[in-house]
Amino acid sequence: MNEAIRSGSENPRQAQDKAHDHARGTASRSAELSVVVPTFNERDNVTVLYRRLEAVLSGIAWEVVFVDDNSPDGTWDVVRALAQRDSRVRCIRRIGRRGLSGACIEGILASSAPYAAVIDADLQHDETQLPKMLSLLASGQADLVVGSRYIEGYKSQGFNKQRAGASALATEVAKKMLRVEIADPMSGFFMVRADRFEQLAPKLSVHGFKILLDLVASANGNLRAVEVPYTFGQRQHGESKLDSMVALDFLGLVLAKFTNDAVSLRFLLFAMVGGIGLVVHLTTLFIALRLFKVPFAEAQASGAIVAMTSNFILNNFLTYRDQRLKGFALLRGLIAFYIVCSVGLLANVGVAFSVYDQEPIWWLAGMAGALMGVVWNYAMSGLFVWRKK
Repeated sequence: MNEAIRSGSENPRQAQDKAHDHARGTASRSAELSVVVPTFNERDNVTVLYRRLEAVLSGIAWEVVFVDDNSPDGTWDVVRALAQRDSRVRCIRRIGRRGLSGACIEGILASSAPYAAVIDADLQHDETQLPKMLSLLASGQADLVVGSRYIEGYKSQGFNKQRAGASALATEVAKKMLRVEIADPMSGFFMVRADRFEQLAPKLSVHGFKILLDLVASANGNLRAVEVPYTFGQRQHGESKLDSMVALDFLGLVLAKFTNDAVSLRFLLFAMVGGIGLVVHLTTLFIALRLFKVPFAEAQASGAIVAMTSNFILNNFLTYRDQRLKGFALLRGLIAFYIVCSVGLLANVGVAFSVYDQEPIWWLAGMAGALMGVVWNYAMSGLFVWRKK
């Protein structure tokens, strides 16, 4: 009786809100489309994006999955507040893991919808294209639909010339080295059949920013792709998360796919950083010997210390960006890295001498020693320097 009285006392607006909430919950459970949004410090944008999605996806059973890398600005808290009001909104808060590609992979695999879209939280991608992209997939015309910047009809409101030039260069490199046929494999705006993504997911790297390039390259031409033009808007709030290390990150991904994933992207990045360290070492050695007239032993030691320090900094900000060390852990990690690399140097020299004794070819012995050093440093760094908690 009391329940009946309470139910009968609801005004029409309350009843309407309850029915609307129920409909939203049903739509979420049977979502046809899951929109995955990787976020980091985007608290001022997520509500705006949610409202835009709500408007443009009217009549479509959809959900939005925000995958947040534990944003210091509390983006995840804003998303959770939205989720309390609308069950179509979901939040995955990642602790100790960073990176756009990994966030996209986790978000798509966390959904049961048959189609998944990836869109940035910065409001620069054109969400009005989502119904068209969904229609192309649902009709069986494609497995993948890409929002492209390099086909007729594309418009830009917020892409500066420097960034556009760098993107165009990277696109050409990727297309030629990996034989990728789509016009814009560097796009961050796309929609894919979830079952096809599931098949390719084990081949994808969780590191880096170019998830679409990784997806297309891993498919080896077995994804039917359609590209649609869109309007690239201006960022409304916050700042771009791309930094100067992205170029090296991108090169590592291309090389990993070029070798058909024979080695991991992280290992290639570690090796490339080691190559930069060699240049730093030789430069420091030259300066110490020629400009400061330091004896060779001291100059060599200085070069080694400077090179190891620069390698540690680059690896911390690039190779292990998802496990980046901060505060006291940074100093502890640097000391551990010095120790690991010192032992690696002994392994390098030992292998080089062993090879040279068998086959006295200096460059072969040098390469064998260098490879041993890189493998040792990489393996031990993962165990003792950037070990996962």
